[in-house]
Amino acid sequence: MKLRRCTVVMLEPREQVQFDLQAILQGRTELATNTTWFALAGHLNQPVEISAAQRELIGTLSPRHWVAAGELPADGTVWQPLLDAGLLIADDEAHAGPRARDEALRDMHWWPLSALAHRHARWQGVDSAADMRANDLVTAKGLRRQLGAPPPAVHEYPGQYEPLPPAISGDYDQLLERRTTCRNFDAGRSISRELLAQLLQRTVKAQAVVQVEADTEFLKKNVPSGGGLHATETYLLVQRVDGMEPGLYHYHPVQHALIGLPRRCGRPLQEVARAMLSGQDWFADAAAHIVLVPRFARTYWKYRNHAKAYRALLLDVGHISQALYMAATERGMGAFVTAAINEVDTEEAFALDGVTQSPVAIVGVGWRGPALETAEFDPNHVVWTLG
Repeated sequence: MKLRRCTVVMLEPREQVQFDLQAILQGRTELATNTTWFALAGHLNQPVEISAAQRELIGTLSPRHWVAAGELPADGTVWQPLLDAGLLIADDEAHAGPRARDEALRDMHWWPLSALAHRHARWQGVDSAADMRANDLVTAKGLRRQLGAPPPAVHEYPGQYEPLPPAISGDYDQLLERRTTCRNFDAGRSISRELLAQLLQRTVKAQAVVQVEADTEFLKKNVPSGGGLHATETYLLVQRVDGMEPGLYHYHPVQHALIGLPRRCGRPLQEVARAMLSGQDWFADAAAHIVLVPRFARTYWKYRNHAKAYRALLLDVGHISQALYMAATERGMGAFVTAAINEVDTEEAFALDGVTQSPVAIVGVGWRGPALETAEFDPNHVVWTLG
């Protein structure tokens, strides 16, 4: 068996502080510190605690050149746990899974720090809404009580600012004013299939296909994209759309068509939606959830090991979400976007591998409910007029 280290790995020392028990027994109050090393890899979900000997071994190995296990400068008690954890990659069939994930990451040409930031910021099973409620962080006043005053809302330079002339308000300005995040969806009202189709057509449908070579195409959409690559895929969790079976779907931007995907669990769709949304129940009643999933290989094909490529992908998702907001608002619907999602739970629902494709945000659309039960940020009372 031959071994190499994984492609992307960072070694992090973490200092733990605790009371010194020996000092306390002698009548003194002192703190003791202990440093533990962890390895964070781009293809693994969790950090791995490592010893000093394992840390040194990782530093001697190459991610490209294979070494026979018997030639490693350490015995099996050092390298075997690293192999079991996936930090070392083996060429045998028994360890094909970690090797495939590592090779997929390597072949996409991620900038290493972006790969680590994306991989280790993913959530699974987090209930962010429960955490917010437990810590009194749901309302603006609660945030102020718990966290103190925030930095100023505006950064001002000393001196006199020159006022700009006010613009004449038109239909588009009124549309912008009505764009407010919806937290009160009507759980009993569906949207039409034609309306969902229009939202997708206005935002993620390919308006043109440019054929450069037989195997090289570029899409023109109504939203901008870094390098014109449009690497973000559109998946849907449909709860209430007339003429559509509730379930999971993938959208084809060239064909302007949907295909149903298999369900991998027997839970009700609303429970799946709530898990994907990390417990944000005020969003779970949306008629349709649009899951924005970058396909990393498409972007990194052009921007190989590029420090800005991941930022461009995040901007792409922002452009799409704002376009969906405006399209929904223009039709009188409510919409939301959130990045506080359980990526791993979403990947499991849609059978995404988390390496080549992984969700970044979820947009929901639907009709607003008749009553304001959960607070929405509408200070000018454009959506919820004062009664």
